[in-house]
Amino acid sequence: MELKDKPASMSVREWLTKKLAVKIMIPENVIRQVVTHQFDSAYEALKVNNSLEISGFGKFFYNTKKADKEIEFCEKQAADYRKCLEEEESEAERDKIRTRIGQVDLKLKRLIKKKSYGEG
Repeated sequence: MELKDKPASMSVREWLTKKLAVKIMIPENVIRQVVTHQFDSAYEALKVNNSLEISGFGKFFYNTKKADKEIEFCEKQAADYRKCLEEEESEAERDKIRTRIGQVDLKLKRLIKKKSYGEG
């Protein structure tokens, strides 16, 4: 079962599910649950650790340089939104801007926490 055999129109997750279901004769929904669990677990592990190795797929790293750039971008974006908030007169628009500021702040907190965890 080579990854290069996967059709371009199909996601890796979907392709794995179909191939495994046929190969080991287990219903697709059971395989889908297992594959989804594995992907979710890998995502959670990568949130905690700076690298993750999946046999047969390779090693994945948390890119701290990219995170630094993303933090810088988010800080600038938050400052721009705060400036717009001061200038906006419509309360409906101010609410939209506050929502955007909240989203950017959450992303910033997540990035900073992950970066500090990796350095510590």
